[in-house]
Amino acid sequence: MINAIITDIEGTTSSIAFVKEVLFPYAAKRFPDFLGDHWDHPCVQEQIKAAEKESGEMLGSADKAAALFLRWIEEDRKATPLKTLQGMIWKAGYENGDYTAHMYPDTAPALKKWHQKGIALYVYSSGSIAAQQLFFGYSDAGDLTGLLSGYFDTTTGPKQETDSYRAIQQAIDKPANTLLFLSDIEAELDAAAEAGFNTCLLDRQQAGLESRHPVASNFNHINLAD
Repeated sequence: MINAIITDIEGTTSSIAFVKEVLFPYAAKRFPDFLGDHWDHPCVQEQIKAAEKESGEMLGSADKAAALFLRWIEEDRKATPLKTLQGMIWKAGYENGDYTAHMYPDTAPALKKWHQKGIALYVYSSGSIAAQQLFFGYSDAGDLTGLLSGYFDTTTGPKQETDSYRAIQQAIDKPANTLLFLSDIEAELDAAAEAGFNTCLLDRQQAGLESRHPVASNFNHINLAD
């Protein structure tokens, strides 16, 4: 029996294009001004110090820090300081109504159905927990945060490492064989399976992907009995 479902976001609940074509450019365009306006804020400085430690660079000005973060965006780095600061910028965009987070049409109905069945729902994404909460709070389908029991990000560990899923299992406090992880990335599913999770690969483009994991083209095709 599946007691909890942990889902990825990009390519799983939501389009990769929304993140890459809307959210990333929005943050990139506003990074210099955001850092300049909030440079002395303790939350920003905390992330600057973390970025200095990770990069080995001294970031003594907003311009220098912005250049590093813009380079990380181009490299698609999963760095926690970058993700945290992006989340701060995206918050303003959501609250201003500049965009809503894309959800595949089957996502919200499936989450609601699973929630009604008593299955606990969690998110595990490379985006910060704050960004995840905004994503589901300002979605195309409305505020879905009431359906979710918790969130995990890179502070738990890299998504392709087995220990990250062991940490998630301990946090959820349910047997690993009652947990189901949903993702469109094979290596993430491999790591989850090694930790004892049930898994399902989302093939949203219906490309006929072959996988050692069960494959579904949308949430309606996920078999919770697997």
